Amino acid sequence: MKSYIMDQKHSSTHLVFILFFLNIFACGPKPESVTGERVDILITGATIITSDDVRPVIDEGFLAVRHGKIIDLGKMADLGQKYSGEKIIDATGQLVMPGLINTHTHAAMTLFRGLANDLPLQEWLEKHIWPAEARYVRGETVHTASLLAVAEMIQAGTTTFCDMYFFEEEVARAAKSSGMRAVVGEGILDFPTPDHPSPDKALAYTVELIRKWENDPLISVAIAPHSPYTCSETLLRKCRHFADSLDVRLMIHLSETRKEVSDMKTLRNQSPVEYLDQIGFLGPDVNAAHCVQVSEKDIAILASKGVGVSHNPQSNMKLASGVAPVPAMLKAGLAVGLGTDGVASNNDLNLWEEMNTTSLLQKVFLNDPTAMNPKAVIKMATIDGAKILGLDNKIGSLKAGKQADLIIVDLKEPHNQPQYDIFSLLVYSTDAADVETVIVDGKIVMENRQLLTIDEAEVLANFSRITSEIQKEMVE
Repeated sequence: MKSYIMDQKHSSTHLVFILFFLNIFACGPKPESVTGERVDILITGATIITSDDVRPVIDEGFLAVRHGKIIDLGKMADLGQKYSGEKIIDATGQLVMPGLINTHTHAAMTLFRGLANDLPLQEWLEKHIWPAEARYVRGETVHTASLLAVAEMIQAGTTTFCDMYFFEEEVARAAKSSGMRAVVGEGILDFPTPDHPSPDKALAYTVELIRKWENDPLISVAIAPHSPYTCSETLLRKCRHFADSLDVRLMIHLSETRKEVSDMKTLRNQSPVEYLDQIGFLGPDVNAAHCVQVSEKDIAILASKGVGVSHNPQSNMKLASGVAPVPAMLKAGLAVGLGTDGVASNNDLNLWEEMNTTSLLQKVFLNDPTAMNPKAVIKMATIDGAKILGLDNKIGSLKAGKQADLIIVDLKEPHNQPQYDIFSLLVYSTDAADVETVIVDGKIVMENRQLLTIDEAEVLANFSRITSEIQKEMVE
């Protein structure tokens, strides 16, 4: 009995010691991931390009996101235990930068990728693209083709795009369901389009879209007359009137080819830019796509009116439209963003290629290796793109208070080594396949190269069905 009691005492003593040590461990320091102010996403260890002149690059940095916004960013050395994340992304050896902004495209033209290559613009439009659009563009095809375009853009690190096409409600729906930011505008022309018999009907549809998507966090609607050569003065004035009264932006193709400029000078003894200025169309709310064939006087007018320019170098090259004088525009103080145009004239939606081309094209065209430096090009793809869409107060740079539209780029692959100058590396070496994670409005839409908001297999299957029908009909 005595032995039994002693054993019980020893057992009780052991139990007390065990409980004592467990209590010490339980009351000890908490893991870093559960201390500090709670945020939705905490990115750590990254090189951060902010596109903000105050603090352009942060080495070994962190970035905190809550409720869709960036609430803080800085050096890892200053992070300590300030934040804990619902999701923590270790981005050591990677780069965080603003999401790319495509300031001019026609998303649903993925339907016509590879159709009627190697032709001048007017022949390409009038003999091939417009007839194909009249025959095959409808709500279903635009929606599916836009989903494919959105998938392609997200995979290439684009978080915002500006679109001008037909059935734009379907483009808006595709972007919204994918979690992507978009500015959409129904293409308005003087003749019937695939979804409207008259420009007045297209304009009324645009007004309806503006009211429907008003205050949406991701989608905004602009008024989109196609160009000075496809829209009458009356129509252009109407578009300006509605933009003013509804407080929305305008987008238009402008001075894209020599023929456009020559025809306008023959008709009105003015350049297209002078003409739009004379009728009161130009202003800081205008996104003018291309502006390839512009004179010094044209550039001065655009700058004085605060017009934003969307530069589309690869499309301009393919259609032999010419080389836009981008350095002169920047010197004049114009905000210039980058666009891909539609894939029927490009043939992809890869803004990394546009950045590379923008820099190299100006160097060879001007015979000046300093003509277009990488820092300026990256700004064109980010904050300057946001400016010409009127979104620079929300996106385009990484700073506290802005929406969390950002990408994480893997720099570990051989073609991204070594890293002497991060800006040069991004413009001359990095490509779309290096984009690993994409965040829009604080939500992850692609992670580890996997799309999270789009069923890629389903979209591809639906798209293949539609394009197979088109190809069969064309052969017949």
